Amino acid sequence: MADNPGSSAGSYQELVESARTEFEQVQKELKEIGILIRQSASEVDKLSQRSAQLTSKMRQMEANLDTYPRQDIKDVYSSTQETQMRLFMMRGQVEQLQGKQENLSRYGNLLRRVMEATAGDAAIPQSGSTSTQNASLFARVIESQERERQRLARQMHDGPAQSLTNLILQAEICERLFSSDIEQARSELIALKSSVNETFQKVREFIFDLRPMMLDDLGLVPTLRRYLHDFGDKHNLAINLQLVGEERRQAAHVEVTIFRVIQGLLANIHEHARATNVQVSLDLQSDSIITRVEDDGAGFNVQEALETASQNRRIGLASMQEQVEMLGGQIQIESETGQGTRTTIVIPIS
Repeated sequence: MADNPGSSAGSYQELVESARTEFEQVQKELKEIGILIRQSASEVDKLSQRSAQLTSKMRQMEANLDTYPRQDIKDVYSSTQETQMRLFMMRGQVEQLQGKQENLSRYGNLLRRVMEATAGDAAIPQSGSTSTQNASLFARVIESQERERQRLARQMHDGPAQSLTNLILQAEICERLFSSDIEQARSELIALKSSVNETFQKVREFIFDLRPMMLDDLGLVPTLRRYLHDFGDKHNLAINLQLVGEERRQAAHVEVTIFRVIQGLLANIHEHARATNVQVSLDLQSDSIITRVEDDGAGFNVQEALETASQNRRIGLASMQEQVEMLGGQIQIESETGQGTRTTIVIPIS
């Protein structure tokens, strides 16, 4: 049966028009990102000046601690910590936007070369559905990243940043006591040492949540073993890991997605399920990885939970679903009230 020349020509013209539409969308997004970069850079400059002012004020206080009320010292330290944290986050945002700008520029140059190579061809106007889908996917990626950044910022502010402020105040108390009450100063130092160790453990947990270095060095399975063991001990959960197939490294984006989804599911189990036992299994097949997480907890109405998570745009089931679907995978959640929950994630691999 002979090929249809008209059909081939139509498909070719559709491809050309799709490239043109996508190029226009990329240029629009580049302009928007350029504006965001300028705004964020301006905010970084303001925060840098504010941080320098607070740091100078803090040094003045440190040189004359006895002349300042305790509350004023605490307020300045807290303001300094918050400003520095905001500055850290804004600098990260600028770097992220610059990275997106660079990637979009490369993509735009590629599309431009495609259009230049087909400059003499006629084009049939199309709906631009491919461009719309890509833009929608891009927006979902950005939104997911920003929600995660907000969560981490809150954790840093409520955890390590606050703890460091308290450590500074404890150190100040010790310093004052050494000249008046040595025994009380020793007691305060013991308490300070305990607080430092506790803060150090919080920072380690924060770093592990941010990006487990084991994941890069040893891969998914060893990182999961350690994480499940530590999570079970911390929250009094019996967690069993079952591995099917040959243990091997996967692409970095696949490993981190599976780890994050399991991490999120365990957080939900701890916060909502009231479970005592959790079974995690990894089935490493030749063309896919099948992950199952099953608990004996309270269960829930899956449809209602997904609708609520989607409406509230919070990190949870909806976010996990997005992460998996962006890799071409599928996530299935089976649960009933009082019957526990089973979540199955299938991610294709090359």
